[in-house]
Amino acid sequence: MRRRLIAVLVGVVVLVLAVQDLPLVGHLRVVERDRLVTRLERDAFILAGRVEEDLESGTVAENAVLLGLVERYEVSEDVSVVVTDTQALAVLGPDFDTGEDFSNRPEILEALAGRPETGERDSVTLGGRLFYVAVPVLSGDAVVGAVRITAPTSRVDEEVADRLWGLGLVVAISVAIAAFAALVMAWTVTRPLARLSESAARLAGGSLTERAPEGEGPSEVRSLARRFNLMAEQIELLVARQRAFAGTASHQLRTPLTALRIRLESLAASSEGAAADPEIAEHIDEAIAETDRLHRMIEGLLSLTRAEEAGLAPVTVDLAVVAAERVDYWAPLAEERGVELRLSIEGSAIALAVAGSIEQMIDNLIDNALDVAPAGSELLVEVANARDRIELRIIDEGPGLSEADREMAFDRFWRAPGATPGGSGLGLAIVRQLAESAGGTARLDAASTGGVAAVVVLRRP
Repeated sequence: MRRRLIAVLVGVVVLVLAVQDLPLVGHLRVVERDRLVTRLERDAFILAGRVEEDLESGTVAENAVLLGLVERYEVSEDVSVVVTDTQALAVLGPDFDTGEDFSNRPEILEALAGRPETGERDSVTLGGRLFYVAVPVLSGDAVVGAVRITAPTSRVDEEVADRLWGLGLVVAISVAIAAFAALVMAWTVTRPLARLSESAARLAGGSLTERAPEGEGPSEVRSLARRFNLMAEQIELLVARQRAFAGTASHQLRTPLTALRIRLESLAASSEGAAADPEIAEHIDEAIAETDRLHRMIEGLLSLTRAEEAGLAPVTVDLAVVAAERVDYWAPLAEERGVELRLSIEGSAIALAVAGSIEQMIDNLIDNALDVAPAGSELLVEVANARDRIELRIIDEGPGLSEADREMAFDRFWRAPGATPGGSGLGLAIVRQLAESAGGTARLDAASTGGVAAVVVLRRP
């Protein structure tokens, strides 16, 4: 079985490299051919500039230096060169007779019309395909002749193939090395690394008790597994301590806060306190409001701790039914604030959620939205069915949030600039934790109303 898997893996590696490199070879063939064409075009224009004065004066055929230059160029590049006048008659070309008529060559006519021409065509003279580059010889704006460089197409292809031979060798070597490396990895590394990756994925998904096998693979992989397990143990310990601290601290703070509030209320009711001095009464009221805010913050921390520690399997919940119940509950408060609370439901919406979490998420999101919704606006609670998920959207017409603020809004204790005093800054953090506990997500989007759309996405059963 393992040999079969190794053969499949090696075959896949070879196939992937072949699929990757063969198009590269084709691309480089085109690039190399274009580079050769560009070089010949450059040479043709250089030669055109060299023969310009002689063409104007009619002394091209008598210029021995120019003829020697062309002959050497033809030998070095293995090409054929001809220079014609405006009548398409040859005036210079070691392989052609002076005065030979080229008016039946379309590339010469294009060049004499002032248009450089590059391409291939059948040649009766060669008995095969001909590659050509033809450019005009210009004197100012006037065309005084043409220069054509030609070569058999087969020779051009051979030159391109010669340049790509080295690349083909590199491709073959890389395929062989990759196949060998795949063989070694399949025997010694792939399997234990796959198991380690699975353990890491489960740890990232919240399974803090996950541990990787430490006795498989080469020494480096075994060492990595041991270090992974040490890391997992430390993470589990730190998270447990953090949760325990948050829960214990919140519980311990409840009692003194309650006692403090009772004392403040007693002081406010006493004749020696609030009645004696209105300024003292105002300070006492502010202190009571602060104790209420601290109490809400503590309750939020406890809820967040419970959500993190729950570890309960999600249950099926009809999100549409729960949303309707919560909208009915919040409708009087919304009406008191001059906000129309509207519900939009697309039939039943069965989703997976931790028991009791849907109510808490909707309450937190509606509470946040009512804090920013202006009087006379609409607050929409929408439950939508998608193919593989259920979405809860709560859309307000408030001032909205910037993209950066929407990203930070789920951080603990974060509060939007200008938010209503008294909030704990934990509501959205609780919503996200409850959603993720059931394998869902929570986010804030910019709404078309100008406000914010709070979106909770839950999985279907």
